[in-house]
Amino acid sequence: MEKAIQLKVRKDLDARQQHTILKLKGSLISKGYTEIIHILDQDDEFHINTFETALEKRNEVQQYIAAFINSEDLSDTITLK
Repeated sequence: MEKAIQLKVRKDLDARQQHTILKLKGSLISKGYTEIIHILDQDDEFHINTFETALEKRNEVQQYIAAFINSEDLSDTITLK
């Protein structure tokens, strides 16, 4: 079973968006959902951020990310893949 979660993150970000994305990544680590987030180029517009999480926490993590994206108004900046 797949444990990896992927986030598609826009490359062209303003300072507030960059700070908020870092806040999301930091909270994923501090909440114990993952230990490391891998960043790869997808193309000229997007990065793919990938991390593994425990299978039993997968839905919880996805809900947390979706709520964070919604509350911070980042739907044009970051999406769950």
